Amino acid sequence: MFWVMAALVVWVAGWGLNVWLTRAAGPGVRLAAPLIFGLTVLVVWELVVRGLEVPLVILPAPSLIAARFAASLPVLWQDFSQTILKGALSGYVIGCGAAFLVAVLVDRWDFLRRGLLPVGNFVAALPIVGTAPILVMWFGFDWQSKAAVVVVMVFFPMLVNTVAGLREATQMQRDLMQTYGASYWQALIKLRLPAAMPFLFNGLKIATTLALIGAIVAEFFGSPTVGMGFRISTSVGQLALDMVWAEIVVAAIAGSVFYGLVALAERMVTFWHPSQRR
Repeated sequence: MFWVMAALVVWVAGWGLNVWLTRAAGPGVRLAAPLIFGLTVLVVWELVVRGLEVPLVILPAPSLIAARFAASLPVLWQDFSQTILKGALSGYVIGCGAAFLVAVLVDRWDFLRRGLLPVGNFVAALPIVGTAPILVMWFGFDWQSKAAVVVVMVFFPMLVNTVAGLREATQMQRDLMQTYGASYWQALIKLRLPAAMPFLFNGLKIATTLALIGAIVAEFFGSPTVGMGFRISTSVGQLALDMVWAEIVVAAIAGSVFYGLVALAERMVTFWHPSQRR
């Protein structure tokens, strides 16, 4: 009971501190508030698990996860390299790059927009648990099949956002470019592509999460003896839940860093857009 009361006190204290920070002004408030909230959740998690003596197979304490994380750094790095650097990143680059090129073609020829986008919506609705085993059988059990799954997952969200962005320029702006005698490609590069940048980066940010999920889930259906999905599935079978949570921590950190880099690039490229103004 003492541990539960201590967890309640910590939660109330962290809540009150965050409320106070939201009323304050300063450059560090935006960073301090989520950090304090995250630390509060971890401390409450630790106290509740320790106080109620929750079994390891149900929910390990953060201290046990941290200990397993520190003791398994070489294994975690190998899994990270296999899943993220090879499977997710390569599929992300190929899928987003191909989607951008196809979006330009769709924008150029209207019959492609009418014929391809409905098919894209259909393919995007297919469950990954159904397509991943097929792609693994086609491309083998190494990282290439995981990259193929990622390509399928990120292609159509990126395509839809890019097509919508290329149509963001108003008709008056397009008529003005025609008045200046600009060709289609000149209007695309100097007018429509800059106007599409917020949509393009929105697709890129959505694809960061999809790429990570696709690469990990694809490893459940066949993988060499390395990879985050492989490690999670085998650790669950061994009831090593601390290792499962260590892999989840790696995935969360990688996803946050990946998303943050894309958001930083968006801020640098679309500094002129109202959403980036302060």
